[in-house]
Amino acid sequence: MTFGSRTKSWRLHCGLVVTAIFCSAAAQAQSPAVVITPAKAAAPLSLQQVFEAAWARQPEALTLPSRRDAARAQQSAAQAWTPEPAALEMGYKTDRLNRNQGASEIEVGVSVPLWLPRERAQSAALSDAEAVALESRTMAAKLRIAATVREAWWQWQRARIEVDIARDQLKNTQQIAADVERRTRAGDLARSDQHQAQGAVAGAQAHLAQAEASFSAARQQLQALAGVAPVAGDVDGGGVEQDPSTSTAQAETHAAVQELKDKVVVAERSAALTAIQSRANPELTLTTTRDRGAFGEASQQTFALGVRIPFGGGARHNARTAQALADAMEVQAQLGLERERLAAEQEAARVRVEAARTQLAAAEQRASLARESRGFFDKSFRLGETDLPTRLRIEAEAAEAERQVAIIRIELAAAISTKRQTLGLLPQ
Repeated sequence: MTFGSRTKSWRLHCGLVVTAIFCSAAAQAQSPAVVITPAKAAAPLSLQQVFEAAWARQPEALTLPSRRDAARAQQSAAQAWTPEPAALEMGYKTDRLNRNQGASEIEVGVSVPLWLPRERAQSAALSDAEAVALESRTMAAKLRIAATVREAWWQWQRARIEVDIARDQLKNTQQIAADVERRTRAGDLARSDQHQAQGAVAGAQAHLAQAEASFSAARQQLQALAGVAPVAGDVDGGGVEQDPSTSTAQAETHAAVQELKDKVVVAERSAALTAIQSRANPELTLTTTRDRGAFGEASQQTFALGVRIPFGGGARHNARTAQALADAMEVQAQLGLERERLAAEQEAARVRVEAARTQLAAAEQRASLARESRGFFDKSFRLGETDLPTRLRIEAEAAEAERQVAIIRIELAAAISTKRQTLGLLPQ
C-alpha cells in the first residue's frame, strides 16, 4: 500500500468515528428535553407519581391509620377519670366443710385507682405530644423515601440518555459501514477500511449492550421502590422540579428537624410524668359484707370505705427519672447536630445548582460557537479550501459540545432535586 493510500485510509477511519459521534450528539441537540425518547407512552409516570407509589408501599404508610387510632385512644385514656379501670372484688366464707353450723360471709367490693397529683394533666400533655410526633415522624419517613426515589429516578435518567446515545451511535456506524462496503466493492476503498468500519459497528454494539444493562438495572431499582417501572415514554419533563428559594425559616420546618423537635417535647414531657409517678397509684375501695354466725341467726350487713396508698419508689423511681432525663438530653443533642448537618447540605446543594447553571451556560455557548464553526468549515470543505483532518476535528468538537449540553442539563435537574431534598420538600 502506498503512502497516499494509507493516508486516505486513515482519514476515512477518522471520518467514520467522528461522524458517528457527531450524528449522535446532533440528534440530542434537536430535542429540548434532557432525555431522548423515540416514542411517547400512553400514560408516562412523573417523579411525583413514582414517589407516591413508592410511599404507598412502605410499612409506615400501611400502618399509619392504625397508629393514629392508637394515638387517639391514648389521648382518650389520658382524659379518663381514673388511670386504670376499676376492679370488682368478691369473696365468700362458710363453715360447711368443717363444723357446718351455718356460718357464712359474702363480701363484695369495688377498687378504684386514683390519679397522683398532676399525673392526669401530664399524661394528657404526653399523649398530645406523642400524637403530634407521630405526624412529624411520618413526614420524616416520607422525606427519606423521597431521597431514595430521587436518587433512583435520576440514575434511571442518566442510564436512559446513555442508551439513546449508544443506539444513535450504532445506527450511524451501521450506515457508514454499509456505505464503506459499497465503495469497497466499487474499488474506491481498501478492504482494511471495511474491516475498520465493521469494527466500529462491533464497538457500538458492545457499548449499547453495556448501556442497556445499566438502564435495566436502574429501571428495576425504580420498580422495586414503586411497584411499577417507568416506560420509555416517561420523559424527564415529568421529573424536572422547580428550583426553590432558600430561607432560614425552611431549616426549622424541615421534616427531619421537626421530627427531632417533637421527640424533644415527648422526651421532656415523659421525664416530667416520670418525676410525678414516684409511687404506684393509690386506690379507693368500697366494700359491703353480709354475714351470719349460725343457722337461724339474722344476717348482718356492713359497709367499709378504704384507701390504699403505696410507698415511694425510692431507687427505682430515681433510676427511671434519670433515664428519662438522659433520653431528653440525647434527643436535644441530636437536634443540634441535625441542624448543623442540614445547613451544610443546603449550602452544598445551593453551590451545586449554581455551578451546574454556570456549566450549562458555558456549554450552550460552546455548542453555539461549535455549530457556527461547523457551518463555516463545512462550506469551506466543499469548496476545497479545508482539508479532511480539519473538517473532522471541527465535527468532533461540535459533537462533544452538544453531548455536554445534554449531560449538564440532566445534572442541573438532579442538583435542583437534591436541593429540594435538603430543604425538606417532597417531589412535585
